[in-house]
Amino acid sequence: MEWGPNQEFGSRGATVLISLTVREGREDDYQRWQQRVDQAASGFTGFEAAEQYPPTSGEQNAWSVVFRFSTIDQLRAWLNSTERQELLAEGEGLFEGPTTQEVLAGEPPTRDVVTAVVSHDVRPGREREFRHWQNKVRKVQEKSPGFMGLELFEPVPGVQEKWVAVFRYDSREHLEEWLDSEARAKLLEEGRDYFAAYDVRKIRSAFGSWFRFDGEGEEGIPPNWKQAMTVLLALYPTVMVLNLTVGHQLDAAGLPGYLSLFIGNMLSVSVLTWLLMPLVNRLFAFWLVPGPVRVVVTNLAGTAAIVACYLLFLVIFAWVTA
Repeated sequence: MEWGPNQEFGSRGATVLISLTVREGREDDYQRWQQRVDQAASGFTGFEAAEQYPPTSGEQNAWSVVFRFSTIDQLRAWLNSTERQELLAEGEGLFEGPTTQEVLAGEPPTRDVVTAVVSHDVRPGREREFRHWQNKVRKVQEKSPGFMGLELFEPVPGVQEKWVAVFRYDSREHLEEWLDSEARAKLLEEGRDYFAAYDVRKIRSAFGSWFRFDGEGEEGIPPNWKQAMTVLLALYPTVMVLNLTVGHQLDAAGLPGYLSLFIGNMLSVSVLTWLLMPLVNRLFAFWLVPGPVRVVVTNLAGTAAIVACYLLFLVIFAWVTA
């Protein structure tokens, strides 16, 4: 197995995405090996983080690993290091088929529920046409359900020769709908004039933050007041329901107040992170990060909808606790 490097720009950070298929029955051995790789990488200058994404349904034993370094030169030093090459040689028997990787230079793209990474082998001399074609793809893709952003990364001389497009959707269903759409099929047929081959990899993060929307710089981040309103929308019913159910049980068990509060907070954070906030973000994505058209109307409509939800919850819990 050979993991050669692949992409960059400037010194604003660099991320490498490695995709691999673990041999059936060797998952535990791979996990132990990957821990050694992560530990070795953490000892290199510029190391910032390492993340591992296990297989999702329909992608048996297909793992993804992401390493983040402060600069492309520091990432290159890790990729070409003797320590890494020795570890790759040791782990060669753990994997099926070739392993691929893309290097994304500059600030990393934000991640939401599902991220697709598409690498393209652009035909020599057709780079300008390829970029125009990608802009056309973006305009069509923006109209697809659940789309949350796209970023295009150019090749990095000496590191990666491929162009990489990274785009996000609010659910796996919406991503698959786009990948299988007739509109995308037509665009791919048109793009054959500009690239010789392409490869698609999908990543799902189980530990994404509550707010991760793609955009150009800070424009893709919801303003604080919107984040506060949506958190309150999910937090209030969560706390009320837990107080009316688990809270009574904890009080009846005679647990001290500090312990009951800790358990309640733990349950609240878990419900928010893995259940309610992803749902609220999906329902109000049109309002959290509105498009360039009718922004005022969208903001007013979204704000009114959330206030209406507040009032509805107040009425419900006033009736329940009466």
